[in-house]
Amino acid sequence: MRIAVIIIALLLIAFIVWWFFGKHTESAGKSTIVNDEQTATIVVNGGYSPSTVILKKGIPAQVNFDMHDSTACLSHVVFEQLGVNKDLTKQKITTINIPTDKAQTFNFACGMDMFHGKVIVK
Repeated sequence: MRIAVIIIALLLIAFIVWWFFGKHTESAGKSTIVNDEQTATIVVNGGYSPSTVILKKGIPAQVNFDMHDSTACLSHVVFEQLGVNKDLTKQKITTINIPTDKAQTFNFACGMDMFHGKVIVK
């Protein structure tokens, strides 16, 4: 019995170490350009998917957050550099305008700063 408990404990410790310190693959999404405007969609469901979005410089851009998760942590998205703190629970899709006048990266996070992502303007 003790050996089973020790094995389970070691497996849980290994999982926690992997979860917080492991190298996880990061998917990058691109925008869709229609009528000289670009949009990208990020699905909010246990995190952000994709967690990185790439936009083209000089074309007006919007990032849509498509809410599928009612977790308190993910109920807000914060773009500190833009002064944006939006409640994602008010509607299914929340749109954030992103300035694309120069190449730069905008980091965003959930309201509790546990989940992160970025919007890259190239």
